[in-house]
Amino acid sequence: MGKFLIIPDRNDIDTSLSVADKYGFGFEYNDFYIPDILDDESKINEIINAYKSKGLPDYCTLHGAFFDVIIFSSDKRIRETGELRIRQSLDTARKIGAKGVVFHTNHSPQLTSESYVKGWFIKNRDFWKQILPEYSDVNIYMENMFDSSPDMLASLAEELSAFSNFGVCLDYAHAEVFGGGSEKWIKQIAPFVKHLHINDNDLKDDLHLALGDGKIDYNKFVDYYKEYFSNCTTLIEVNGAEKQVRSAEFLKTLGLI
Repeated sequence: MGKFLIIPDRNDIDTSLSVADKYGFGFEYNDFYIPDILDDESKINEIINAYKSKGLPDYCTLHGAFFDVIIFSSDKRIRETGELRIRQSLDTARKIGAKGVVFHTNHSPQLTSESYVKGWFIKNRDFWKQILPEYSDVNIYMENMFDSSPDMLASLAEELSAFSNFGVCLDYAHAEVFGGGSEKWIKQIAPFVKHLHINDNDLKDDLHLALGDGKIDYNKFVDYYKEYFSNCTTLIEVNGAEKQVRSAEFLKTLGLI
């Protein structure tokens, strides 16, 4: 089975390590996507040193910058800032030893014109074809956020599938609440998925509830997981040890851990 991960709390690293050790989980760091932290190298190093001083799980990933990261913008200056944030995220991953970094598609589902969709695809394709070889030692995962359809991400994933360090991060909860349901996503995205985000919600809002506390049908997820994703890494994307433990116990009842 694939590796499961949790979000560590840098203010209570010992508890995060205890949960990780109990269930054999890794970490996905959520400390380094905040712009003010990315602009403060001393703060980045302070956080990294705090984690390393406690000892880290054997497998970790990192959530990259996503606030206003629009590498497909028609504004050159905005594209340059997006590239800076992405490179900072990837360089931070190397420093802390994270094996993969998650980025968002960041397009607006309300904008559906042919020129917008084509521009998003071309600029992303060209950008990532430059970045992926430069960071061949780091897996780069593209996550669906507000995407109402898998079409754009699937097209980009197919174009970049020749790069061994590229993959899709399927956020299962986002697919359920924003994307019209998981079934159509699985049909198009499954061959490209290397990383997953899971949590629960009421099928209306992205609530990041503990698994089993919402309305997502995780029995259906089990079938998908066993057929397509058993070799993927999976983040249990909830904050706090209590929700992480309850989610882990829920996954036990499903036979996934």
